[in-house]
Amino acid sequence: MGPRARRALPLLLLVRIGVPQGRAPRSHSLHYLFMGASEMDLGLPLFEALGYVDDQLFVFYNHESRRAEARAPWVQGRTSSQLWLQLSQGLKGWDHMFTVDFWTIMDNHNHSKVPPWLKVTRRVASAVTILQCQALNFYPQNITMQWLKDSQPLDAKEAEPKDVLPNGDGTYQGWVAVAVPPGAEQRYTCQVEHPGLGQPLTATWVPSAPSALLVGVISGTTACVLIFFIGILLRILMKKYASRGAARDYVLADCE
Repeated sequence: MGPRARRALPLLLLVRIGVPQGRAPRSHSLHYLFMGASEMDLGLPLFEALGYVDDQLFVFYNHESRRAEARAPWVQGRTSSQLWLQLSQGLKGWDHMFTVDFWTIMDNHNHSKVPPWLKVTRRVASAVTILQCQALNFYPQNITMQWLKDSQPLDAKEAEPKDVLPNGDGTYQGWVAVAVPPGAEQRYTCQVEHPGLGQPLTATWVPSAPSALLVGVISGTTACVLIFFIGILLRILMKKYASRGAARDYVLADCE
């Protein structure tokens, strides 16, 4: 019995459970439809499986949920059985094999499918600031990542070693970090070279929007405080001028 037949066995057992006693079981057809997408930006799942008994859909599985979902009334109450768990594990295996085989075929045919996109984040430590450059969702694995200071490459000992790991969907992610003096973040640039890019890609750390909003709030508060004190000063001056005017009138009246 081949691998596919062994994976199909739990399904055939589920189908035979529904055959009434006293009647000869009739034959059924069992087949799967596997689908995959090569472009992740299209909003399609990387892998999707549909299982049919005869012409009736009874199971659905995709890469995002990673679990088998019942699609027929006669299996709704058996999704917690051992047979259904074996079916779910079998579809996970197909998912993994499909993804690995797909990217192997892409690699063997020397396709270019996925350039990285960059993200630079900042983390403030006790005495230094850590800038981390992340290259996300790229293929193939080979990538060059380095930090530049004032447009000049840093020595390897000045930056942490580059680390590249698989995402599990056939693509990769990598990052490299550097420690910089506080306030000097804008002097550092992350540069990445990859077969999916026509030219090197660069990125720098950009302060987040909440920081700019905080500055705006502080500026607005300062302006309100200044206006408040200016109003108080004007009232004091007006009272002084009014008191001087009243005293001058009173003296003139005494002279008469």
